[in-house]
Amino acid sequence: MAITLLITGFGPFPGAPFNPTEPLAQELARRRHPSFANVRRLVHVFRVSYEAIDRDLPALLESERPDALIMFGLATRTKHVRIETRARNALTRAVPDVEGHLPLSSTIAVGGPAALPLRTPAQRLLMATRTTRLPVAISRDAGQYLCNYLCWRAAEAGRNGAPRITSFIHVPHVGRQQAHGSRGPSLEDLAALGCNIMRAVIAASRAFA
Repeated sequence: MAITLLITGFGPFPGAPFNPTEPLAQELARRRHPSFANVRRLVHVFRVSYEAIDRDLPALLESERPDALIMFGLATRTKHVRIETRARNALTRAVPDVEGHLPLSSTIAVGGPAALPLRTPAQRLLMATRTTRLPVAISRDAGQYLCNYLCWRAAEAGRNGAPRITSFIHVPHVGRQQAHGSRGPSLEDLAALGCNIMRAVIAASRAFA
């Protein structure tokens, strides 16, 4: 069964002039594996702004109609990979986006629920990453910045049944030239983990069809 998979990353933002999720998303669209047969892979890199997410995500979902969405974001303060399971109805008013915008409210949806679940097979993704060298954990807190905001907007879309899967993966910081096998994770380590996640999401998407 042919499916469409949308893979997203983010560009740089204050404090992170290099965001590894941008080259990671692009690399995952190029990787080859038998399980990627009949999978149409699309890549989008979001500008780290609220306006960009509100503009680009609905347009992508409407024009491309992906069966599954895998979003990657950078968590600069953690050293492990986090599989997010929900979006919080929370916004930081302490850190502006790349356009200098600060939210007027500390909540995304005033009067809305405290959190929205992501339609993600979290345990299946966790098991798929066990063969990689990176520590991975399931998380219930996507923060209060643009990663969480994208999670919320994707979770809203997922409540209507499309995409069938909306997964968000927080990755730790890696250097632009970080070598495989060094003390910290490398881009190749992230790509290997990302491939396993893609395979698990593709399998789950076909199972849920």
